[in-house]
Amino acid sequence: MTKLGGIQPMYEVFYLEALTYSAGRAKDAFERFDQAVEEEKDAATIVATAHEALTHVAALSRFFWPGRDKPLHKARAETLRKAFGLDDASPLADRSLRNVLEHFDERLDEFLLQDMAGFFFPSPMVDDASLNDDALGFIFRLVDPRDEIFVLLGERHAFGPLRTVVDEVLEKAHRMDGQGGRLFG
Repeated sequence: MTKLGGIQPMYEVFYLEALTYSAGRAKDAFERFDQAVEEEKDAATIVATAHEALTHVAALSRFFWPGRDKPLHKARAETLRKAFGLDDASPLADRSLRNVLEHFDERLDEFLLQDMAGFFFPSPMVDDASLNDDALGFIFRLVDPRDEIFVLLGERHAFGPLRTVVDEVLEKAHRMDGQGGRLFG
């Protein structure tokens, strides 16, 4: 199977459907995020829509950069990256945000084991990401809509570039699907 690039030609359409789903859900959640910000919804709603979008982005990322290092998954990912024109410089390749989203519980365990003194902000926040720079402040979840930064457990993650690549993947997947459901570069 790895000789076929991890994907048999007659099944390419199924990968296109999966990519369209993940990218489409991410795009929809980003649009709801924009609307929530524009309507000045509460912080929990704004953070939740950003979190939802980024969770779908993480699912999309796994198709191109799988978590498991098995030959089949690596071959599939390489084929998809080639078809979609993605390389390791793509924002989807950065697994730091993906990992903190997927393993939030484990990161919270480690975060809370630190020797910390100061102010704790466990509730969702919408504000400037520079708040995270305060050495005496410990932010659990913060979204900076202006600079498109998501802070999780004190780690800053830019999501603006991810929005751009989601749109590009979605557009290419639609185009490929419309041209016979086949991958092309």
